[in-house]
Amino acid sequence: MATAAIPIPTRFTRAVARFAWLTLGCFILVVLWGAVVRATGSGAGCGANWPLCNGDFFPHHPRLATIIEFTHRSTSGLCVALDLTLIAWTFRVTPRRHPARAAVLWSFALLLSEAAFGAVLVLRHYVENNISTGRVAMQSIHFTNTLLLMASLALTAWFLGPTRGASTRTSPLAPRTFPTLWPTLLAIASTLVVGATGSLAALADTLFPSPTLRAALASDFAAASPLLVRMRWMHPAAAAVAFGCVLLVIRTRTRTARLVFALMLLQFVLGAADVLLLAPTWMQVLHLLGADLYWVALFLLAAETAWPTAAFSIEPTPGPRTLV
Repeated sequence: MATAAIPIPTRFTRAVARFAWLTLGCFILVVLWGAVVRATGSGAGCGANWPLCNGDFFPHHPRLATIIEFTHRSTSGLCVALDLTLIAWTFRVTPRRHPARAAVLWSFALLLSEAAFGAVLVLRHYVENNISTGRVAMQSIHFTNTLLLMASLALTAWFLGPTRGASTRTSPLAPRTFPTLWPTLLAIASTLVVGATGSLAALADTLFPSPTLRAALASDFAAASPLLVRMRWMHPAAAAVAFGCVLLVIRTRTRTARLVFALMLLQFVLGAADVLLLAPTWMQVLHLLGADLYWVALFLLAAETAWPTAAFSIEPTPGPRTLV
């Protein structure tokens, strides 16, 4: 059923773009708090119950681990509300086939899978000191999903930006051909591997802390060490490979490319500090924050590479524009 045709002022699109960035920022904070949950061993703070906490909607007389875990679940619920609001607002101010609509719907689908993976971690007891293969696999999948969720929110905000198109019917957002696009895809894929292996390295640092740097390096290659510890080398190795892949993408001298390069160098510094300081909780959180910011910047650079024709004005064209 057709609706009344009304103009869509640019300021409304910019407002929802700012809200999309706000939603992304809130989700990053939830991710950082999730690292606190893991580092403090509070994953079972609400017991083997999900989504309720120890069988209650609101825990009574909670211990510290319960407060930490319940805070994580509560803020995750806030992100669901923000994303639903973002979906409604995006569909309200954009026309049919606007690329932001697809991006924001992907964010909600990934948010649902994020909640499902979190539930599996709790219900399968993949928390605290569990070092099973199932936890290792789920930890990697969970963090990969987290990165993709952040990417979809960033892409939503990017498509709603002041220099992005408001209608694919007037200026199609056709992606570049594969020979031009493959370095970007390689950089994204390799960075996802870095994120997944980094989540396992952080888990190993939490469950098997080392008293000295020499002991930590020796345990990485000791046959008697747990598998999770012997997998730590995969993270710096993956980071080195990703570094070469990303260099293929940031050859362009754009503001986003310079930001990606700066954040990548910062990540190497934070990663080295994390190792030298024996991975204290605050350093793990800071390193994760840098990783999140770097990933968002890299994905935006990938968007600029994939959709170079997206840079045109979204000022309202003469005449009405329908919402559907």
